Amino acid sequence: MNDLTGFQRDLLYVIASFDKPSGQTVSDEVEEYYDSEINYGRLYPNLDELVECGFVEKGELDRRTNYYALTDAGNDAIRERREWEDQYVAL
Repeated sequence: MNDLTGFQRDLLYVIASFDKPSGQTVSDEVEEYYDSEINYGRLYPNLDELVECGFVEKGELDRRTNYYALTDAGNDAIRERREWEDQYVAL
């Protein structure tokens, strides 16, 4: 996960919070957090990179809509990241 951009990590966290969200759902959530529009030219190449890295599975909801879901590697990466963060941030 240390090779990912902050944006890609944010995408992982959003995907983790849903059961197989569509790209549009991911986009809506990230736009709300960033308080700005996320264009498709930024979103989908980053989602594809997460798929290529093995952190995310991509499938079809219907002929026009894909879903995204964390793989076991994606879940492990988030868990490991959170453990690393907890060393430095005490709430």
